[in-house]
Amino acid sequence: MRIETLVLGDVRTNCYLLINEETLETIVVDPADRADVIVRKAVDEGLSLKAVFLTHGHGDHILAVSDLKRDFGVKVYAAEAEEGLLLDPAQNLSKALFGAAVTVKPDVLLEDGQVFEEAGMSFRMLFTPGHTPGGCCYYQPEAKALFSGDTLFCGSIGRTDFPGGSLSALVRSVKEKLLVLPEDVKVYPGHEEMTTVGHEKKYNPYM
Repeated sequence: MRIETLVLGDVRTNCYLLINEETLETIVVDPADRADVIVRKAVDEGLSLKAVFLTHGHGDHILAVSDLKRDFGVKVYAAEAEEGLLLDPAQNLSKALFGAAVTVKPDVLLEDGQVFEEAGMSFRMLFTPGHTPGGCCYYQPEAKALFSGDTLFCGSIGRTDFPGGSLSALVRSVKEKLLVLPEDVKVYPGHEEMTTVGHEKKYNPYM
């Protein structure tokens, strides 16, 4: 798996492209905005867009989903518990923060710990509520890569003052679901720079 990063949107959200190097089938994690930028990247590198993984449903992580779904027929994955927020512009803050009432209907709803395959690669969904009620992370064990959305950042965690947020739930999610992974697992967050599980175990003040 090759991982490429696009930083998109007004709040500089990390959008990741997970590329199967053998087939060039590609998964888009959190297509924040600017579907045209994602498409141009795919065309320039000959990538075949197959799926979208959503770590959660806030507007800054979903604005380009509808365009990718319309133009490429990608399957949209999300945690089962996040469906309500994805379908409600008031909860997902798309209208309040970005001026557009955006909704997303996931094609695949995942349960905690579910192992599944997409684009020839295997993933495990880790349910990590706290930033949102149905927030989740995607773990790819062979690459030792964790896509943490706004659950875990380098030296911090996601904010919990939005609808459905819970600080205690978020800290528990990080401790019980993420920091038990091998210390050399690379963490690809929704914003800012990459980190590792080992670094966060040692230095994250919330832990």
